[in-house]
Amino acid sequence: MQITATTVSLTVDDVAASQRFFTEHLGYSEQAAAEGFASLTRPDAAADIVLLARGIEVLPPEQRDQRASGLILAFTVADGIESEEKRLRDAGVEITMPLREEPWGERLFQVTDPNGVVVQFVEWVNPAAE
Repeated sequence: MQITATTVSLTVDDVAASQRFFTEHLGYSEQAAAEGFASLTRPDAAADIVLLARGIEVLPPEQRDQRASGLILAFTVADGIESEEKRLRDAGVEITMPLREEPWGERLFQVTDPNGVVVQFVEWVNPAAE
């Protein structure tokens, strides 16, 4: 098997609100859209995102009323996590988990889109030698 792309499909209450968030703040662009559906992409290695309206009939009946919850969409960045947090904060995006560094060398912060989708930004550094 050869995987050629990665797409995350998120079921949300307000497709347009999440679409605006991802395009205005996270550099995604619309690839396709219809009533209750939007497909977003970026030119880099980030996963594509499909947004589906809760209740949309393209989903199997048992999945239609589910929402994207308990999920963290994590992006690893390589060009300065501090500047990314500042850029988002300056743009009015609420930082829902401030920048911190874990003992194992992970630096991260989180934002949350209007539908409650948690987006985490991660930068890996060498943990302090013990």
